[in-house]
Amino acid sequence: MVVLAAFVLAGTVWWVARQVVGELRAARVEASRSRVIVLLELFAPALAAARTDPRAFLVWQPIASSARQLFPAEFAEIDRVSGSTFPFTTAQIEAAHAQWTADWLTWERAHDAEYKLKTAVAEHELRAEDASPVARAKLDAVELEKLELYQRRYQEYVRIAKALRALTT
Repeated sequence: MVVLAAFVLAGTVWWVARQVVGELRAARVEASRSRVIVLLELFAPALAAARTDPRAFLVWQPIASSARQLFPAEFAEIDRVSGSTFPFTTAQIEAAHAQWTADWLTWERAHDAEYKLKTAVAEHELRAEDASPVARAKLDAVELEKLELYQRRYQEYVRIAKALRALTT
C-alpha cells in the first residue's frame, strides 16, 4: 500500500512538473511573440522614413544592429518570415545610396542653371551700368553665394554618401 501511494505521488508530481514546464514553455513563446510584435512596431516608422529619405538609414540602421544583437531569435524569426534581413537589406541601403547620388546630381544641375541665370543678370547689369562698383560687387556676390552653397551641399552629399556606403560593408 505504501509503495502504491509512493507511485501515485510520484506520478502526480511528474504530471504537475510536466504541466509547469509546458506553461513555462508557452510563456516563453508568448513573450518572444510579443517582442516580435514590438520590434515590428518599432521599425515601421523606420521603413516609411527610409523610403522617402536615404538619410533615415543612418539613424535607424545602428538601432537595428543593436536590436539584432539584443534579440537575435526574434530577428531570426522575422527574417525567416519576411524572406530578407529585417528591417533593412543591403540592397535597400545600396538603392538609398544610388537615390542619394541621383538626388545630388539633380540638385547640382538645378543649382548650376539657377546660378547661370543669376550670373547672366548680374553681368547684364554690369554692362548696362558701365562697370559700376555696385554692379561688380553684385556679380562677385553671386559667384561667392554660388560657391558657398555648392560647397555646403557637396560636403553634406559626401558625408551622407560615405556613411551609407559604410552601412553596406
